[in-house]
Amino acid sequence: MADPSLALPGGADPAERGRVLRRAHTAFTRDGRVEPPVRSVIATSWRRCARARVSPECAPRLELAEPDLRAYRDEHPLARVMPLFRDLVGAFAAHGAHLLAVCDARGGLLWVEGEPATLRRAERLGFVPGSRWAEATMGTNAPGTAVAVGRPVQVFGAEHFSRRVHPWTCAAAPVRDPATGLVLGAVDITGGDGLAHPHSLAFVQAVARAAEGQLALLAPPPTGDRDTLAALGRDEALLVLGGRRIPLGRRHSEILTLLAHHPEGLSGEELAHALYEEEESVSAVTVRAELSRLRALLGAGALSSRPYRTTVPLEADFTAVTRHLAAGAVSAALTRYPGPLLPASRAPGVVRLRRRIEDQARAAVIARADAGLLADWVCRPWGAEDRDVWRALADAAPAAGRPAALARVRALDAELGAEPGADPLRPAPRQPAPVSLPARPSTGRATSPQPRRP
Repeated sequence: MADPSLALPGGADPAERGRVLRRAHTAFTRDGRVEPPVRSVIATSWRRCARARVSPECAPRLELAEPDLRAYRDEHPLARVMPLFRDLVGAFAAHGAHLLAVCDARGGLLWVEGEPATLRRAERLGFVPGSRWAEATMGTNAPGTAVAVGRPVQVFGAEHFSRRVHPWTCAAAPVRDPATGLVLGAVDITGGDGLAHPHSLAFVQAVARAAEGQLALLAPPPTGDRDTLAALGRDEALLVLGGRRIPLGRRHSEILTLLAHHPEGLSGEELAHALYEEEESVSAVTVRAELSRLRALLGAGALSSRPYRTTVPLEADFTAVTRHLAAGAVSAALTRYPGPLLPASRAPGVVRLRRRIEDQARAAVIARADAGLLADWVCRPWGAEDRDVWRALADAAPAAGRPAALARVRALDAELGAEPGADPLRPAPRQPAPVSLPARPSTGRATSPQPRRP
């Protein structure tokens, strides 16, 4: 039985395989029909591309140009292992007329290096640093699909969703943060048919593992001596404290998220108000017991009381996102936004913060009016039914993609009960205001009004 991870079975003729795949690609893009010998990993990717309304005639867009690109990649974690990538892949790429490419977690190309003639061909294709090769914008391709599925991918010829990429073959593997397990980006080898060999997939996977090993050995990047809290896109947070990785339960995740958001500290009354929906039925003893269990987990001296606060500053992932948004760095913010804050939490304080961050992010994406960023948002679970972002995508998309986005807007209008024949580009009617949470007891601390969902 052929290995489904390999693009070209042993003994197969690349030219004949390419012809069969081009026919299969035409059948899918014309009729939505998957024909042999399309592998399951490619068929699944093609279906995601179809759902995301990616055109088989799509072309890459340059998102970051100098000096923004230089500043962004200089601070990217994978910059620290670029010497290793060059040592391991550089000579191989130059010898085989291939390219070494490294992308971020959103499929944005950070580095593209290699043999000069191959580089010139890649430039004509738009495979250059600063361009977006996310699966949601450029269809099936090794670096974009590798970060989308979180595992190594080999893509041969017409397995690429975009027809302009059919002359190329590539193999890529994701690189994960050894502390959090989150995908940082991918390392990729791109070139000709020779890369369909099984060894190229194994090689790029070994390079990714070596990079993760080096990241684990290197001193952590400077964060002002702060420990870190990862709470975005996960129901239970991960705390890195004094070099220890501490998975947290749901209640402890909520407590530390609130304390990270309020480094000045919170009283027991304020914590109870932020943690419990039915605050009246919760005694002060309950809050103290939760804090006592958390203190035992973290170790002596990690938490102080009156008010409750962490004794060391916590660098939370959601704080980094809001900092980028405030600076107008929307692409960098979305790179660090794997999903809503503790999405399963119903703690009122966490719900308010989650909504605030999500509202700020979606407002920034809409205001930027960039088709790639908008497509990324609506292709994520939290944005799939966001009518306003789909409408903004219809405005910003190239002519070929506009009808599909408008169709999605009309479908969402129908689900929301909009009047038949309503203009899909008009703003959606404002929904009734959500029921307010119980008023916070007066403590002398200034509070912000709860943001209203658009």
